[in-house]
Amino acid sequence: MGLVTAPHDHAGESGSLKAFREFREQMNAEILGENNLVVNRFFALDGRAYEAGALDVKTKELLGLVASLVLRCDDCITYHVIRSREEGVTRPEFFEVLSIALVVGGSITIPHVRRAVARWDEVERAAP
Repeated sequence: MGLVTAPHDHAGESGSLKAFREFREQMNAEILGENNLVVNRFFALDGRAYEAGALDVKTKELLGLVASLVLRCDDCITYHVIRSREEGVTRPEFFEVLSIALVVGGSITIPHVRRAVARWDEVERAAP
């Protein structure tokens, strides 16, 4: 497999969504290709957790976004911003979610909220 470099740019830079997706897909394929039982099961569990159930997928993605903001994981935030938008989340809904994350996570989450908004803007610009 060719050398893959992690996208180190911050939200909003040109092509960063494409780079994020490509890096994520390539690395997931490499990681899962090792056939480690625990790793593969965890990845499967993570995927299954976001499937529709008593809660719809949109709600679960918003919950994932709040958790990611509170935990301050920028890659996770990017993923859930993309998925939330794909699930039909509106800008007003997105900002309500940010307000919950700020209340729960406190001021330390503000830089991550900024990057989440920049990602949201990028996703909106990229939408057909």
